[in-house]
Amino acid sequence: MSDIVSPDQDAADAAQLAALGYKPRLTRALGLWSNFAVGFTYLSPLVGVYSVFDYGLATGGPAFFWTIPVVLLGQGLVLLTFAEVASQYPLAGGIYQWAKRLIGPKYAWLSGWMYTWALLVTIASVAYPIATYAGPLLGYQVNHWSTVITCVVVILFSAVINLLGVRRLAFVANIGVFAEVVGTLVLGGYLLFFHHKQPVSVVMHTFDAGGSGGYLGAFLGSCLFAVWIFYGFEACGDIAEEVKDPSRKVPRAMGMTLGVGAVATVVLTLGLILAVPNFGAVISGRSADPLGDVLAASLGTVGSKFALALIVVGFVSCTLAIQAAATRLVYSYARDGVIVGAKWLSKLHPTFHMPPAATAVTAVIPSAFAFLPSATVTRIITFSVVGIYIGFQSVVLASIVGRSRGWKPAGVFTLGRWGWAVNIAALAYGVTAIVVLSIKTPPNGTSFFDHWLVPISVGIVAALGVVYLLVFRPKEQITEEDRADSAAEGSGEAPVATDPPTALTNG
Repeated sequence: MSDIVSPDQDAADAAQLAALGYKPRLTRALGLWSNFAVGFTYLSPLVGVYSVFDYGLATGGPAFFWTIPVVLLGQGLVLLTFAEVASQYPLAGGIYQWAKRLIGPKYAWLSGWMYTWALLVTIASVAYPIATYAGPLLGYQVNHWSTVITCVVVILFSAVINLLGVRRLAFVANIGVFAEVVGTLVLGGYLLFFHHKQPVSVVMHTFDAGGSGGYLGAFLGSCLFAVWIFYGFEACGDIAEEVKDPSRKVPRAMGMTLGVGAVATVVLTLGLILAVPNFGAVISGRSADPLGDVLAASLGTVGSKFALALIVVGFVSCTLAIQAAATRLVYSYARDGVIVGAKWLSKLHPTFHMPPAATAVTAVIPSAFAFLPSATVTRIITFSVVGIYIGFQSVVLASIVGRSRGWKPAGVFTLGRWGWAVNIAALAYGVTAIVVLSIKTPPNGTSFFDHWLVPISVGIVAALGVVYLLVFRPKEQITEEDRADSAAEGSGEAPVATDPPTALTNG
């Protein structure tokens, strides 16, 4: 879906992009709704709740429900920070481009590096469990190889849709929004009104989750549930160069994404919690599939099939949206000439105006993750969440540093005098969340590798990024076909964009 925009607005969008240093090469075809649809299907409360409901309930008991407002408040602060920056710098690649303009190229390169790998892992982590729902729906056995094959097929399908252009992406995203609304609000409301087996007050009880170790640790561990759900709004900014009037619409789409996602998550999560017949069996492990048990008991055979169909559509559209964000990020790096194979990765298809090689990267690498012997949903979800949170906080920190250096937000949306307070509070939340996720998930009692998987894997990815910078010393070399003739000389709003190409290791 696209909005009708005047020729004056088209010219203004092109002039704004030129002021930031680039010629328009991507197709600017999305309106507010389609921008929201991509962000919402990436955030995907349907995927989030169905992926980790069992984990949240088993770890924190029904009181894990309260992780939702805690995380929602923190992510709301991050969203406000992003909306202000995206409004001034509406560029493909989001986090990388924002950090580059707020601090500098070397910092931005490392920020984008962490975020890119987190996105690639997230694509795999969303596609990997689809067989759990597609198998019963389509009648095939769910085992290791059927799970891997389903994962790879979905990723490759998403790559084809992404390669066909942003209008096809928007079309599928809109179908995903329908599946999300029916699968969360309608199904959650149905469970709340017609199949609740518990009183609402049950969300105030823990049912001895955490055992002798106390409940605080169990609650913090269960935060992975809400943290896994409430991001994705940044995808609205990742595709900003394909949105009409992006300085105004991207911040609004971000807010809509988190707001609608919050309502849908609350309704579905509460409906599922109240439909659980025996919390003790879930927490003790006697009920290995509480979500499946709830759906089977509440919906019957036909209703369960319908719910499974919605879930599959939601997972596929979510995979597609995340891959779209990752493709724009890889393209943004390549357009600046700061990664190996930049010329190849930045080349656009003449008809669809999408980069085939960058799309291939975001399909092949996630598909490879599916073949890892230790690929389990909780492991890869935890790494992807922490990696993305590190990328998020790099922008929040960059906003604080930028303000201290005299940056004056100049987009349509600004935080005004609340900017400092929002940025600092968002950073405090994000750092706390990273620490909690790194030490509390998976929960205590697992192997050394599982317990320290997140710090180890994040450290390895960061170290490889530093080595890349030191060895290859990439320089920004925007090609003539990408560089705008009026590259914002003297604009004063984007110092890094107006400088000549510099070595990132000297940023």
